[in-house]
Amino acid sequence: MSRHYEFVINGVKLIADVSGALYRPDKNMLIVADLHFEKASAFAARGVALPPYDTAATLRRLADAFNAFNPQSFVSLGDAFHDDDWPSRMSQADRAELARLTGAVETVWVTGNHDPTPPIGLPGAAIEIFRDADLVMRHEPLARGADFEAGELAGHLHPCAKLRQRGRNLRRRCFVHDAQRVILPAFGTLTGSLNVRDVAFDGLFDGTEYQAVMVGAARLAAIQPNRLLPDRAR
Repeated sequence: MSRHYEFVINGVKLIADVSGALYRPDKNMLIVADLHFEKASAFAARGVALPPYDTAATLRRLADAFNAFNPQSFVSLGDAFHDDDWPSRMSQADRAELARLTGAVETVWVTGNHDPTPPIGLPGAAIEIFRDADLVMRHEPLARGADFEAGELAGHLHPCAKLRQRGRNLRRRCFVHDAQRVILPAFGTLTGSLNVRDVAFDGLFDGTEYQAVMVGAARLAAIQPNRLLPDRAR
């Protein structure tokens, strides 16, 4: 177990980080998924009171990842914002910090189901699918079939893994990958997660030919599928 876990997707070396970010060293590129900025304020606008600190907390973690890797480029794999009305709710300080981070590098905003329109007023380019040297980056992973492209990096599903260890069940967000694709965990502070044993992952990987990389407080742990539990397991 360590802070980093290296693996290869479609011939490209990638490094999973304990923050939940993914790093591509040959392009000095930092990649995250599902930041969900301003989720708490979106719920508050609908009458569900949540502490309004998720955006600032996510930004601090993102800034730490930037400092750790010092990237030249940054890619958000969709759902960076919880809805398209985020500009009316994000504080000036948080918006300034987000602009500082993304303005210092080449930024690509892959659009998602929560944020289908470009983030107006922020640095970077918005695109539905971003292809870059043997990798294809989109928000929602495609089932294997005629349209699937090897080298896929995606988010959307907020994967987590569950296993039994030392007499208790552990459930942690995770990266899940095989040799052709990786699905990133949600990076946002206020995000749920979906067990990789859920039917939503059916058709994305070839049987049990994948690995879950669990994100702990300070370390990553690669777990084989035969150790993973469904959520109904007690």
